[in-house]
Amino acid sequence: MAITNGALGDVVTAPAADHHEHVTRLRTGEVGSINSWELVTAVDGPGTRLTVFMNGCPLRCLYCQNPETWFLKDGVEVEASEIISRIGRYAPLLRATGGGLTLSGGEILMQPAFAARVLRGARELGVHTALDTSGFLGRALTDQALADTDLVLLDVKSGDPETYRRATGEALEPTLEFGRRLAREGRVEVWVRFVLVPGLTDEWENVEKVAAYVASLNELRPGTVTRAEVLPFHQLGREKWHALGRPYTLEDTQPPATELIERVRGQFRARGLTTY
Repeated sequence: MAITNGALGDVVTAPAADHHEHVTRLRTGEVGSINSWELVTAVDGPGTRLTVFMNGCPLRCLYCQNPETWFLKDGVEVEASEIISRIGRYAPLLRATGGGLTLSGGEILMQPAFAARVLRGARELGVHTALDTSGFLGRALTDQALADTDLVLLDVKSGDPETYRRATGEALEPTLEFGRRLAREGRVEVWVRFVLVPGLTDEWENVEKVAAYVASLNELRPGTVTRAEVLPFHQLGREKWHALGRPYTLEDTQPPATELIERVRGQFRARGLTTY
């Protein structure tokens, strides 16, 4: 588990229920399937963040560093009220550092009703909120939940549809449309993340398409994207794939060289984007 504060041992898990009640509570977001949580600074948004990693993801990214979060059934079921209570306990620290709550995964929008409940609870506590998402399931996010979201960390994995499908197994367009929705919404801040994988996402033209798309969001609404992050591929997730017995096709892929990282960041900066 990707946890630094213990493996959910101090979280009150959801009580047992009959099957019908269980399905209903999942559908309404009273409970959610969680992998882990951690307190982290300057990684999943500004300041100190309480980041909750949810289970369930429709994508099968070749470079996924949390493959243990793919399936809802593999998580621990936790009451939304318990997560909100935890946010309340940390709220003074989160506010004092300019931080807040980040819902991550897996893919948080596999559990949109749970996300909506927790976002509303955090908003009522005066805590900054962020969603870390691929955007693939962006249609599942209600307008009210979006209104309770301050920041979206949007993972744009490729600008070329074929490369996107090769990297994730799914289509690119839902992510692009979700980004456009965020720009049209007129309030939420967006940080775009792009994972640079040698031999997979590093082609000049692919990067150009990503950078052009990100810049287009700022054309729809100036200031939509305040930060573009080029994240170098690493092998920190490889042992998880091995432990789960899943074939890992990037076994011999090396992290990108410094020169490649700077070239790609330069492509984003050439579009006027604040890039890290």
